[in-house]
Order: sequence, then structure tokens, then C-alpha cells
Amino acid sequence: MPYEWLPPTPEETRLHLWPYRSLPRRGMVWFLSATIILIALPLLALIGTLALWGLLPFLLAAIAGIWWALNRSFRDGEVLEDLALTATEVTLTHHGRKGTQTWTANPHWVRVILYPKSGPVPNYLTLQGGEREVELGAFLSSEERVKLRAELQEALAARR
Repeated sequence: MPYEWLPPTPEETRLHLWPYRSLPRRGMVWFLSATIILIALPLLALIGTLALWGLLPFLLAAIAGIWWALNRSFRDGEVLEDLALTATEVTLTHHGRKGTQTWTANPHWVRVILYPKSGPVPNYLTLQGGEREVELGAFLSSEERVKLRAELQEALAARR
């Protein structure tokens, strides 16, 4: 699961959520290396010909495009949501590429809401407290949001 409950302390319970990464950085290096080798093998027959120089810019552009797309995917996935539950405050901090956003509310008024069909995605999970409602775990799968809702309600009940 792309979230974990940190060991609770007497003062606080913490939850960290992050997007699932199917390809780690090391895997990206292996993939790019294999791609370069597979592209270079047929070019060995063209060494010393004018055709090599005609194909080379396009092949280098393809490799650069793959590198750029994978790198962009990694930057877009650098998201961390940190939920801190205390007896007096619930704080959700979203760390993303565009900065940090924080939402706080009184735990006695916070409700965990799951919209099975009426949200933008199936099993849309939100926290509502005060005048705002915020989405939690936008990058989680539908099943993970259902499971997280039950765990979150239990954690909130324990802190109240």
C-alpha cells in the first residue's frame, strides 16, 4: 500500500501517503541503458556510411524524449501527504511540486466521507471539518481509499 501509519506516540498519530511508483530510479537507468544498446546494435552495420549520420539525430531525439518523459513522471510523483492526528487538531499537509498546502481542523468536528459514486472518481475520499472539505489520497486506488477510510475513522475515534 502506498501509505503507512507511523508508530503512534501518546500525543500524536501520523499517516504518510505517497503515489505508487512502478519504476524506481534504478529501473529507469536499466531501461534507458537497454534502450540505448538495442538502438545501437543495428547501427553497427551503418558505421562509416552516410546513412548513420542521417539516422543518428532522430535516434538521439527518441532517447532524449524517453529520458524527458520518465524524468517528468518522477517529478510529478514527488507528492507526499502527511496527516497528523492529535487530541486538539487534525492537520493534513500536502507536499507537491507546486509547494505545500496545509489544512487543519478540530478532530471533534472532522468527518471522513467516502463518495462511492458521486465524486469525480469511484470511492472519492475526503475529510470535512470546519468550512472546508479536502481530498485525501487522490493517487490511491478505489480499494485503497475504502480501506483507508475504515482505518482513518478508527484512528480519529481513538484520538477523540
